[in-house]
This record gives sequence, structure tokens and C-alpha cells, in this order.
Amino acid sequence: MTQRYKTVLLFGAPGAGKGTQGKILGQIPGFFHLACGDVFRSLDVNTDLGRKFLQYSSRGELVPDNLTIEMWRQNIHAQTVLALYKPHADLLILDGIPRSVAQAQAMGEHIEVLRVIHLVCPDLDKMVERMKRRAIKENRLDDAEESVIRRRFEVYDRETRPVLGHYPASIISEVNAMGSPAEVLQHILETVVPVQNTHFHNPLAEG
Repeated sequence: MTQRYKTVLLFGAPGAGKGTQGKILGQIPGFFHLACGDVFRSLDVNTDLGRKFLQYSSRGELVPDNLTIEMWRQNIHAQTVLALYKPHADLLILDGIPRSVAQAQAMGEHIEVLRVIHLVCPDLDKMVERMKRRAIKENRLDDAEESVIRRRFEVYDRETRPVLGHYPASIISEVNAMGSPAEVLQHILETVVPVQNTHFHNPLAEG
């Protein structure tokens, strides 16, 4: 029987700040952050798996579900083997997966979603500009062209946004993504800290 990891999903459109907030949370004891995008970008594009990924990402399209989930499954398993992620003590913070309803259904075998943090971005043009700046700063070639960025938003609206309907409304919390990183983090913590406290012991309480 596959262990189901207790999970919080960071959810939102491209450029909403899922990765930024996930990285910050991942520095806090009791939380472990894994970004699907980082898993993808760490792939060697000279391998068969890397070439398959590049075929889709360079067009702003979603990587096929079976490929995505298998790469994620292998990565999270490696993290547990290396004891970087301790499922009995850490709340898993995921961003970038699931990106489709089919993925959400398939991921149900592996994760128990306790909360979905929906980072809401009402201004599309501001989000496009944010992604262009990020592409320059972080050398993300796949986000450098505005046409590809807007294609990502189209794919998100069609394929990813419906994922929200897969989970009960009672576990979905909306956070305005257009505030400062500290302000957004404050609102996320207000939601995820009670979840962490409910399911895990305070990692510093026994020190």
C-alpha cells in the first residue's frame, strides 16, 4: 500500500508566486517544499526524458500526466530515502502539481490533500510582466517570450483551473497573490500553521 503524504497544495496561475512562497515555507521546520517545476528544470535535456519534457515546455504546453507523475514519484521517493523529507514529521508543500483533473485523480493514490492555498491574481497584464521579469532574473528561457507566457495562461484556464473543482470547497483558501511576498506569506501561514499543528507535533517542542 503506497503511503499517502499529508499535503498542502499551493495553487494558482503561472507567476502567482507559488514557488517563492513554497521555498520560504520549506525553510520552516515541519514543512517540506517540493516544486514540480524545479524537478523538471533539473532534468538533463540530453536524456530521453529531458527531451520529452522540452518538447512540451518550449511550446507552453503541459507535460503528459503519466510522465509528470512518474518523475514526481521518483523524486519524492528519493527525498525520503535521503531523509530530506520525513513524512511522519513534515507537512508536504506542493506547487506545480497537479496541473489537470486527471493528475489530481491519479495523485490521490500518493497524497492526502489537507488544504489548497489558491493564490488569486486578478490582473493578467501584471502577471505577464511579473513572469517576464522573473525569466530575466532566473534565466528561465521557457518564460522569456510573451507569446509563450500568454499560452501558459490559456493552458492554465483550460486544463489547470478546473482542478479546484476536484477538491472540497471547505479545504480551499484564497489568498491575494498581488501583495508583497511578506504579506502573502502572512496570509498563507494563517491557514497552514493550524493544519500543521493538527497533524504533526511541533518539531521544536521536544528540543
